[in-house]
Amino acid sequence: MEDFKLCPHTEYCGGCVYQGVAYEEQLRIKEEEVRRLFSEKKVQPETFDPIEGCPPDYRYRYRNKMEYTFGDLVKDGPLCLGMHKKKNFMSIVTVDHCQLVDRDFNRILRFTLDFAVERGYSHYHKKSHRGLLRNLIVRMGVRTKELLINIVTSREEGFDEEAFTAGLQALELDNRVVGILRTFNDNLADKVTCEELKVLWGRDYYLEEILGLQFKVSAFSFFQTNVEAVERLYSEAIGLVDDVSGKTVFDLYCGTGTISQILALRAREVMGVEIVEEAVQAAENNARINGLDNCHFLCGDVFEVLDRTAKRPDVIVVDPPRVGMSLKAVEKIIGYGVPQIVYISCNPKTLAINLQQFAYGGYGAVYAKPFDNFPGTRHTECIVLLEKTEK
Repeated sequence: MEDFKLCPHTEYCGGCVYQGVAYEEQLRIKEEEVRRLFSEKKVQPETFDPIEGCPPDYRYRYRNKMEYTFGDLVKDGPLCLGMHKKKNFMSIVTVDHCQLVDRDFNRILRFTLDFAVERGYSHYHKKSHRGLLRNLIVRMGVRTKELLINIVTSREEGFDEEAFTAGLQALELDNRVVGILRTFNDNLADKVTCEELKVLWGRDYYLEEILGLQFKVSAFSFFQTNVEAVERLYSEAIGLVDDVSGKTVFDLYCGTGTISQILALRAREVMGVEIVEEAVQAAENNARINGLDNCHFLCGDVFEVLDRTAKRPDVIVVDPPRVGMSLKAVEKIIGYGVPQIVYISCNPKTLAINLQQFAYGGYGAVYAKPFDNFPGTRHTECIVLLEKTEK
């Protein structure tokens, strides 16, 4: 196993809050945090299994996506490319020795930064709203070894697309670059907004495999960050449901339809709902790739989509973003009266709030289990089985 050392960026980068903390202690901290949040909301699962950690080989270099930012560590200082400095959002720390990503990510970051410095390119200034370079996004298919590279710039002139593409193609990498993209973003908000996507070379997606299914992941589609870990989480979450054979399943906040398609292998019909249009298109394409004709997707806010569909589910699976589910969505789901609901959460705090709301509607948590899919960071995932209680 690779010998990892204390990260050289740990003084400034806030990504790994548990640098130097023994892994068993990290697990204890995370599990206790979930239990505390549940207790505060008076959520008491009948069974609370201990947190499941990552095997030693997957505690580092597990991230398959990074969104880096151009900027400087000190005002008007040298150009940097990396993560926001902890407790100082305006400053950027170059993280070309990060141990949470494949080495190729660090090589691509280093090349891109050197390329920009040599040509005297400016970074986009959050206050003046001027400058060329905004972000670098690197994504990778862990199973397919495919890399997708996307540089985000303003429309300011001067960026040498041909030289950037040629330089990336000449890099010695362990994985294979399948697409080099340029995203134009003149939006004033400090976030990646795709106003126009240009393919500089190759394709605008990479391929990944999860639990025997193939997935086409486009430039801005959401996809789970730790593929090895999420396979275990999804397998256990779906295993909580009683036999779905012959049943209609709603997969809410479905993203690119990963869970939907795994369920569709056994269910009579699966309806996925997702608010991001690009993710819905990707989900539909993935279902076709996997030959699944009993899997359908609707685009829109979960509450609004459910409010206008006449279809009724036998089982519901939810996997909301970090903000959790709105009270309206919770109430709508409760109204179906299905026997079982599986809740997959990436934020125990909003999970606890939603579980309390479900309890008021007659659904009790019968099983809960946290997962540490992101070692070294403060993030914890959790699966919960809810069942309708007799009243």
